[in-house]
Amino acid sequence: MKKIILICGFIAGFVLTTVMAVSTVMCYMYQNFESNMALGYASMVLAFSLIFVGIKNYRDTYNNQIISFGKAFKIGLYITLIASTMYVITWLIEYYVFIPDFMDKYTAHVLREAKTAGASTEELASKSSEMDMYKKMYKNPLFVVLLTYAEVFPIGLVISLICALILKRNDRNLAPTA
Repeated sequence: MKKIILICGFIAGFVLTTVMAVSTVMCYMYQNFESNMALGYASMVLAFSLIFVGIKNYRDTYNNQIISFGKAFKIGLYITLIASTMYVITWLIEYYVFIPDFMDKYTAHVLREAKTAGASTEELASKSSEMDMYKKMYKNPLFVVLLTYAEVFPIGLVISLICALILKRNDRNLAPTA
């Protein structure tokens, strides 16, 4: 089980971190945050599809085609933890080493988008204070870690739940139906 979790977790993490690194470069080159967010979340779903692969591989190869919901969810959770941790570590390196001005640029983007969408002066002020709060939070590495986990971990968790529900199989499920 450990081997499957490690392999799937590291491959999922590699997919997540590679797409993040490329999209960060593209974001800074073209100042386009929106399409990069869509690409990022699509890559998360793609990467976490390895949860399905890992659970199915364990169930079919090592466990006589039997797996409980709990065991399947646990495999998915561990794969999620490995991939999410790789994602967080990569973001920390990117943010603190290569793009320490990210929050300034992102704040400018958010305010520009709000203004373009026709936000009132009060709405712009509210959005500005909200972004200032995030900038303050980003000065504390613990908050950066927590916010980054909050971005990726829930998606892996939901996919783990879905895969565990789909792939769970106990002895009763193996009996031929008449």
